[in-house]
Amino acid sequence: MAEFFDKLRVTQIGYIVKDIEEACKRFAEFFSMDVPGVMVTAGYDQAQTEYRGKPSEATAKLAFFHLENLDIELIEPDETPSVWREFLEEHGEGIQHIAFEIKGMKQKIELFGNDGMELLQKGEYTGGRYAYVDATKAISTVVELLEND
Repeated sequence: MAEFFDKLRVTQIGYIVKDIEEACKRFAEFFSMDVPGVMVTAGYDQAQTEYRGKPSEATAKLAFFHLENLDIELIEPDETPSVWREFLEEHGEGIQHIAFEIKGMKQKIELFGNDGMELLQKGEYTGGRYAYVDATKAISTVVELLEND
């Protein structure tokens, strides 16, 4: 499995939430931190989001808690089908993914696919790209790959 990653260091844990403003307050209190700002992901025109192999207009509200060793990402999905909406509907709130920074996104997605781990969703963001891979059979969670330019 080590060939999947450039570094075996978790950079982010993603939580799906129903109400990001309320969740931000809870997490801020728990971590004794300030409530972070909330942003909305870009639409298809900019993000080029694909969910289960098809173009998707899905967006989500995001907030980040930058801890010393990793980021906690809170994600409130819109109603459009997405990996985030799917998780919320099937599991409710909770940890949806662990994320790793990688290089060579296309090659990494292919490696995971060759090992039976399906690409669930991918897209672009300012400064990079992301992909969610279904690693539930191997480690009981989704893995997010982050490639920064």
